[in-house]
Amino acid sequence: MRIHLIGAGKMGLPMGKHLVAAGHDVTVDDLSEGRLQEAAAHGMAVAKGHAGIEAAEAILSSLPHDEALWATAQAVARHARTDAVYVDTSTVSPAISVRVAEQLHERRIAYLRSTLSGNNLMAEAAQLTVLASGPKDAYERVLPLMRTWGSSQYWLGEGEEARLMKLVVNLMIAQTSAMLAESLTLGVKGGLRWEDMWTVLTNSAVASPIVKSKSAQLAQRDFTPTFSVLQMIKDVNLILGEAQRLSVPLPQTALTLQALQAAVANGDADADYAAVIRCAERAAGIR
Repeated sequence: MRIHLIGAGKMGLPMGKHLVAAGHDVTVDDLSEGRLQEAAAHGMAVAKGHAGIEAAEAILSSLPHDEALWATAQAVARHARTDAVYVDTSTVSPAISVRVAEQLHERRIAYLRSTLSGNNLMAEAAQLTVLASGPKDAYERVLPLMRTWGSSQYWLGEGEEARLMKLVVNLMIAQTSAMLAESLTLGVKGGLRWEDMWTVLTNSAVASPIVKSKSAQLAQRDFTPTFSVLQMIKDVNLILGEAQRLSVPLPQTALTLQALQAAVANGDADADYAAVIRCAERAAGIR
């Protein structure tokens, strides 16, 4: 299949690599020349502007925020073939996604929301979970592409279900970081060894996949970002915005946002979102 990838960042680049490895013809566009060079080194042809969109059977995007999705969708609406499928994997608000759906529907371009659960390391290892919604026939058409990204794909409905499901998942991920911050700080202040706590946590009833995935780094107190504090703040704001729209109180999530903002204030904006642990330690007087 001829695929055009828009956005070759931490998630987009490995997804493109897996598509190339599966034998697909992949072109790529990105604002960063460095990322374009890296994509080209992995077998993707650089196609800036609308040339790649016009030739593609499937257009794939991995974008940072609502504004980028809206701009990209306008280009897709203007230049994509009417039999093309537009697959967006970004974490954005359901509200902007509704606007994109309306615009692409007028052009008879199939629009699939294919949000992803997993970080950049899981993207590299083809261990992502795909949460998809949109036209069922479009989903089935591009399902072989999404299977190159991981073993789990879920079609959730015809509309914005995938956008909401991603926010539900990320709410639990954000809350897990806040839970770890308080529990680990309690243990350290009481004299437990950091390494011992991680050994027990990852072999206990609370050993969820996210706890296990964070343990390899955090057991060494490595806060190199797989997903930064600022990125998590963006997602938590999306979660709280949707909660406001639906009149759902989320008091714990609001407190987690405060913990993330404290991490920014303490110089950890670009650290892994688990840096909320360091904020909890500081508040407890742990150096």
